[in-house]
Amino acid sequence: MSTTTRLRSGAAAYLADRVGRWRTGSASGQRWVLDLLVVGVVVCFGVSVWDYGVMPVTVYLVWLIVGMMLLRFWPLAVFAAVCAVLGFTAVLVAGELTAPRISALVALLIASALVLAHARRQRTGLPTVVSEAMLVDLRDRLQSQSVVPPLPAGWSAESANRPAYGVAYAGDFLVADTTGDGRHLEMILVDVCGKGVGAGTQALQLAGALGGLLGALPPVALMGAANDFLLRRGDDDSFATAVHVRLDLETGAYGIVSAGHPPALRYDEGAARWLVDNARGTALGIVARPELVESRGTLHPGEALLFYTDGVVESRDADLDAGIAWLQATAAREVAGGFQGAAGRIIAQVRRGDDDRAVLLVARD
Repeated sequence: MSTTTRLRSGAAAYLADRVGRWRTGSASGQRWVLDLLVVGVVVCFGVSVWDYGVMPVTVYLVWLIVGMMLLRFWPLAVFAAVCAVLGFTAVLVAGELTAPRISALVALLIASALVLAHARRQRTGLPTVVSEAMLVDLRDRLQSQSVVPPLPAGWSAESANRPAYGVAYAGDFLVADTTGDGRHLEMILVDVCGKGVGAGTQALQLAGALGGLLGALPPVALMGAANDFLLRRGDDDSFATAVHVRLDLETGAYGIVSAGHPPALRYDEGAARWLVDNARGTALGIVARPELVESRGTLHPGEALLFYTDGVVESRDADLDAGIAWLQATAAREVAGGFQGAAGRIIAQVRRGDDDRAVLLVARD
């Protein structure tokens, strides 16, 4: 290996190590980034002293923003002080204090205060970029559980989700998996209390719990465990509705357990319409022993099951029964040409955007 190659490999390893330290928010990683930023500001200061017109004080605002993205609070406070001192010094060295220069200094001072206030409110204690990356990773983990595993020939399943207000986090989520022998498909669609970002954190916690229990407990016991999990939180707003389905992929037999969730729909191919399932129950996180009534049936070729959250059928100017009737008619129209893509087409027909919405459809071709 040549000397140049070894140097390149060593430099790459060094940078990878430093970036890794920064991503963890460690003190050594923060010091390294702080040193780099201070060097950059000092270089700008030198240019400002040489020719203020090339590097005016407004450039230091850019450095502040970069520091806010990369540094934790205390390193950022040091960096903001360095930017303010060097910025003020650059203006004083430049000569006459004109009105534009004074305005720029005031803007630098205000920006420093706002940047520090923002960093102080970062409850994770991490830089903005790292904190956001952590939230995105948690969101992706939640969404990965919503992917229905590959099904054998003759079966199809798809889901569609629209968070409230168009944000990337929602309180509606799906957990799905098949048994070890691949014969049974288990899915649970959950709607936690709240909307959008406010419900997203609760959804992440409950999804993690359900992901470990799905397939390990019978459906009613699974609902009971989820109910106990929510009750232990001791929060009045920690409740959720859920619907669980266990489907035999060989015979088409299924069982549905609902906990306060809107009723599932079953597509009858002969009648070409969606029928309301009779599974009923109490929402999770309200009472110690929720009442759960399981329904059973069999899906024949050409039939399907449709699950959804209340954001699909509820509105301020119509009751739940009217919303379900609307969904029955809409879903019948959307599956007339086939089940493929029907979940997305159905949820696209929902006009409301102030509540999380989710649709799950499983069909036997």
